[in-house]
Amino acid sequence: MKRTGKLLSSFLLLAAMLMLAGSPALAEVKIGVLAKRGAPEAMKEWGAMGAYLAGKIGDKVAIVPLKFDAIDPAVKNGTVDFLLANPSFFVSLEKKYQMRPIATMINSRNGKALKEFGGVILVRKDSPIKTMADLKGKKFMCVKYSSLGGAQMAWRQLLASGIDPRKDFASFLQGEKHDNVVLAVLNGTVDAGTVRSDTLERMAAEGKIKMADFRVINQIKDGFPFVHSTPLYPEWPMAALSRTGKDVSDKVAAALMAMPSDSPAAHSAQIVGWTKPADYKSVTECLKALGPNAVAGE
Repeated sequence: MKRTGKLLSSFLLLAAMLMLAGSPALAEVKIGVLAKRGAPEAMKEWGAMGAYLAGKIGDKVAIVPLKFDAIDPAVKNGTVDFLLANPSFFVSLEKKYQMRPIATMINSRNGKALKEFGGVILVRKDSPIKTMADLKGKKFMCVKYSSLGGAQMAWRQLLASGIDPRKDFASFLQGEKHDNVVLAVLNGTVDAGTVRSDTLERMAAEGKIKMADFRVINQIKDGFPFVHSTPLYPEWPMAALSRTGKDVSDKVAAALMAMPSDSPAAHSAQIVGWTKPADYKSVTECLKALGPNAVAGE
């Protein structure tokens, strides 16, 4: 009887292994993430979200860090299923590739839930630059021309102040990463720069800089917990590509909405969680104000 039982158990185990071998591999959901501070930081920030979503939707989930200039090709070629990037990219690609927002990120700072962010124009604390007008003729660095918080918000503010970055700066450079811009200002490589709100605070928390070493130009004091120089715009959307099935989109959206604020995924990303898609009309207006050449080639 024991021998029969062992043979039966072995048979059942072999049958199970054959069934698994014959089953199709789990689908892999690829989420492209704008690596605004570089690929390692993007994985550190969003890797836990991939693990969280995989546990919720039952499919493998891969986080794919993307440089600014890799966003459009990734969406065009369908190498990702979802895109998490600044609203400027979403507005630019929404109609072009029939993308659809499924959720908007809720940022976190000092215990507050934030659905908006702004741009910061910064100089060294000892700089003679104190006003927007003082920026004329200076070396200015943004992150990328296609970065909403790291270029376009401040760009629009500069135009409103009578300064055309392409004509009125000694140079209008791209630093590629937010940290690079801040360090370029600190080291005197450029006279001034712009990054998205929360960059200075996060770098200070990481011990990379001291807030006291910088001055914020045109600082707006409105109760928002990050220093900023521009009006606020809605936070990043998670968007589904046209090729992404509604069933997968619905599962990912539901999982994001249910993400606990104290989860490892939320903690790593320094967010509270996610909410329903925001209205990105203000971003569309910002891009219109900059004109057709603002994101040329990006």
